[in-house]
Order: sequence, then C-alpha cells, then structure tokens
Amino acid sequence: DLRFGLANDIDYVALSFVRSAADLRQLREFLIKEAPKGKRIPIIAKIERGEAVESIASIIEESDVVMLARGDLGVELPPEDVPIIQKMVVRLCNEVGVPVIIATQMLESMIENPRPTRAEANDVANAVLDGADAVMLSAETSVGSYPVEAVLTMDRIIRKAEVRYQHHLDIAHAPKAEELTVSDAIGRAACVIANEIDAKAIVVITHSGFSAINTAKYRPKANILAITGRDKILRRLNLVWGVRGIIVPNFVVDTDTAFKRINEELRNLQYVQSGDYVVYTAGLPLLSRGSTNTIKIEKVE
Repeated sequence: DLRFGLANDIDYVALSFVRSAADLRQLREFLIKEAPKGKRIPIIAKIERGEAVESIASIIEESDVVMLARGDLGVELPPEDVPIIQKMVVRLCNEVGVPVIIATQMLESMIENPRPTRAEANDVANAVLDGADAVMLSAETSVGSYPVEAVLTMDRIIRKAEVRYQHHLDIAHAPKAEELTVSDAIGRAACVIANEIDAKAIVVITHSGFSAINTAKYRPKANILAITGRDKILRRLNLVWGVRGIIVPNFVVDTDTAFKRINEELRNLQYVQSGDYVVYTAGLPLLSRGSTNTIKIEKVE
C-alpha cells in the first residue's frame, strides 16, 4: 500500500494505532528508503490507543501531524477521559506547532438525520475553540444519508466558532532563548509586528511549507498567506490553522520585484487592498531551502 501511494505522489501517510515514537521512526525510515530521492513525505500519527496517550509528547515530536481518532480511543479508555485527553493533545500540539486533527463521531447523528444534535454542534465548536487545526467527518460522509448536509453543517459551526476564537501570541509557550531557531524567531516576530500594526496579512514565501506552519502556531489575527510555486505544498498546508496557500509561479526574481508582484496578486484575489500593511517573511535568496532569514513590512499601493 505504501509503495502504491508513493508511486501516486501522495501528500501524507497516516499511521493507525500508533503505540510509541518508535512506530513513527520505523515508518520514517521506510519512507526515506522508498520515496523518490529528495522527497520527504509527512506522517500523520493517529492516536487511538492508551499506550499512545502515555507517550504522547515523544509521539508529537516525531509527527508532522497528529490525529485524535476518538472512536477507537473511546473503546480503549473510559469515555469520560477522552475530552480531557483531547484538550491536552491539542494544547501540546499547539505549543510545538504540530497541526492537530480532531476526528470521529463529530456529527454522528447526521448519518441518518439531516440535522445534528446540540451536543454535536457543541463538540465541533469546542474543538475549534480549543485550537484544533482541522476537524474531520468519517461515516457521516462515507456511508451517511446526508453527506453534503454534514459538510455544510460543520462548515457553518466552524465559521461561527471562529468569530469567537481568542487569537493570541502565547509568550509562555514560546521556546526558550537557547532553543529558539532563526525560523521560529522570525515567525514569532512577524506575528508580533502584524498584531501591533494591524497588518491585513502575514505573507510567508516558502519552499517546504514549514515556515507557514511555524508561524501559524502563534495564532495571529492576520491571515497567513503561504506563497509557493508548488501544488503539493499548497495541498499540504490546507490542514494548517489560519494558512491559505497561494500559487504564484515564476516569481523568483529580485526581491523588490517579487514582493511587488505578490502584492498585485493578493490585491487581485481581494486578500488586501491599497493602504493595507503586509508583513513578509522569506529566505534570501528567495525560495532557498531552510533559510527563512528576513522580515519586511510592505504597504500595498
């Protein structure tokens, strides 16, 4: 199955019933060996077992994305434990900038009914308010009688909850000075600046998507617009809180010209308008790998 997926250019691999970080390392070794040279396939760790909860910090450290699959987890553990575990996992993922998905039984009654229960609506909204990057439907859309209605209902609940979401720059959970990478420092600084000047957007020029993910963990008020020339990165970033990916092909010219072209593209897409401030982060030279080293503030003309 993995070889088939790799041959078909998959964006993620999800590993079910993870028990420990060793499971993820074993999968990572296989992917490094089997994936086309130079390609790194992100791994989603599905948390479905009690052992995984006991080792959650090390599992998060080895993961690119974490999925809390509450159905199977609720079979292994007492149901009253699952809400507390959910909040704990979301918090830990938020602290280190690992995207987290909440899945299973979110709108379960909509398998057979066109409307959710009030408890289900609360469940979806609370996942958003806790800081989840994504929420997921399962049987509601795979075998349910109202798949489209389920998606539209979840979308409405998410949008309503996001109006009340408390955007924050969590200084307490920022890495200590000795642990701070250049990329992390720039992502955090961009969010501070954007909040202070009420910037309309934080534009992250990225080759791998990592800088956009790193910026998103600070939950800024401004939209995070990830500029890339690669469709695959655009698709991967769909999972990440607050990030909207935009393909801007063939813009790798001198820096000033590139920023001007991107501003024009953002204005055409109605993300910004004349007079808005935009905070840019990038690596110079543009789109070089692993070298986010620049912040620039632009006023859209």
